[in-house]
Amino acid sequence: YLDKETADKIRALKYSGLEISAATKRNYPLGTFASHVLGSVNDDNQGRTGLELQYDEYLSGVSGRWVRNHDLSGNELVEGREEYHEAHDGLNVVSTLDEAIQHYAEKAIAEGMEKTGAKRIMCLIMDPETGDILASAVTPGFDPNNATVPTDEKMAEEYEKAKNKSEVLSKMWRNPIVSDTYEPGSTFKLITASSAIEEKAITTTETFSCNSRVTIAGVTLHCWSNRNHGTQTIKEAVGNSCNPVLAKVATKMGKTTFYKYLDLYGITEKTGVDYPGEAGSIVQSLENVGPVELATIGYGHGISVTPIQLLTAVNAIGNDGVLLQPRYVKALTDSDGKVVEEYEPVIVRKVLSSKTASEMRDIMEYVVSEGGGGNAKITGYRIGGKTGTANKVENGKYGDNYYSSFIGMAPMDDPKVSILVIVDSPKGSYYGSIVAAPIAKSILSDVLRYMNISPEYTDEEKAAIEGNYTVVPNVVGKEFSEAAGIIGGKDLKYSRPKSARNDDNFTVVDQYPKAGTKVKKNSVVYVYKE
Repeated sequence: YLDKETADKIRALKYSGLEISAATKRNYPLGTFASHVLGSVNDDNQGRTGLELQYDEYLSGVSGRWVRNHDLSGNELVEGREEYHEAHDGLNVVSTLDEAIQHYAEKAIAEGMEKTGAKRIMCLIMDPETGDILASAVTPGFDPNNATVPTDEKMAEEYEKAKNKSEVLSKMWRNPIVSDTYEPGSTFKLITASSAIEEKAITTTETFSCNSRVTIAGVTLHCWSNRNHGTQTIKEAVGNSCNPVLAKVATKMGKTTFYKYLDLYGITEKTGVDYPGEAGSIVQSLENVGPVELATIGYGHGISVTPIQLLTAVNAIGNDGVLLQPRYVKALTDSDGKVVEEYEPVIVRKVLSSKTASEMRDIMEYVVSEGGGGNAKITGYRIGGKTGTANKVENGKYGDNYYSSFIGMAPMDDPKVSILVIVDSPKGSYYGSIVAAPIAKSILSDVLRYMNISPEYTDEEKAAIEGNYTVVPNVVGKEFSEAAGIIGGKDLKYSRPKSARNDDNFTVVDQYPKAGTKVKKNSVVYVYKE
């Protein structure tokens, strides 16, 4: 294909035997921007992937036709019938994506790739009140203008060596946010806790004990932490991401009740998002779930969901318990910009009471303000969330790679935006609190400002801002991955001993400066192990 300017120059040369024919070709002026959402077209301008495929019948329009009667030799008949059908332009698809928010997401995950050395990073941002997808970003992207040429070096090498190149291209075009499942890990504890509270299987004041393990049906299940969390409420257990407590909560609910809420949350069915190739979750059938399987699902293992399924479900917590269908498109317009069809938000069902949803938002806020999700904390804003770390299944078994994630929303008194960041196979540190939460913080910092949501500072925060100081938290006795999140939540940096350079799971036995000390923001807190 040549652009018009180049074609005109060649025509002006008047070479004999050279013919240039005009054709139309889809143009993507922003290149790789939102490529997995938009998709691409083939050489005939037919939708091949993404929204191009999903809405192809609306985008393509109708070609014009001139119908005439001819004889066998192709000569037009004098008494023949003639009909002319005028061509009709296709419609425009109006996406729910916000260009600025999509930019913030793509910029942050690109920076995250450099810092973490991950295989890929996914980010999904939604409006909990409408189900609108505001950003949907995946690394690496591709250029829809030349969709059969990989833009990523590793993908290009794989493409060159591959015998079946179409498989490599399909993998490059695939949108894992909708079409791939993953084990959610501790982010799923929000589903377990909220279900149990709603069902009144537990209360927010009830306490549970943790000695770093729990025995279910003769099988010992361990907490991610080596230390005992002791006696905790459900808020503290979620804040500590305590596996034994959430296993006990799931057991207390029973599998029939728990599965009822998996159904209500839409975990056992596809979301119905307007995008091709949506995958379904991988959930064990109820009759095959024993006590151990029930317990592990309670803390997010032994179950596999799509990213869009999980964020859609958690959005119900931010939307007073109402589950909405996610959507990439909100309207169709004609060539004059007139709305031809408008898609309204679709309410799926009521999952939780407003009271339970409010209690869960309080728990999510606690995770960020006091727990291991502190690396997502933004001064002046009420951020809520949950970190997640899960072994990645490779070749049918758990391997050495992880999914590190953070799911959250803000502001927690009236959530306007929700976010899910998934880091696939980071190198070095792999806990969600260290790897994914900082990426979410970077994005939310830009998004909240862009949405004109003004910060509201507490008196303590005002004093700290004016004095350019922060107060050192107490992290002695905590696992390093949790301590790192808490330290980050106080606008501080951390330094671990050289002997623990690759250890995110050691217990902090001492720290400097001591807890309660006032220091300048971005100062370093040194933590020590035995």
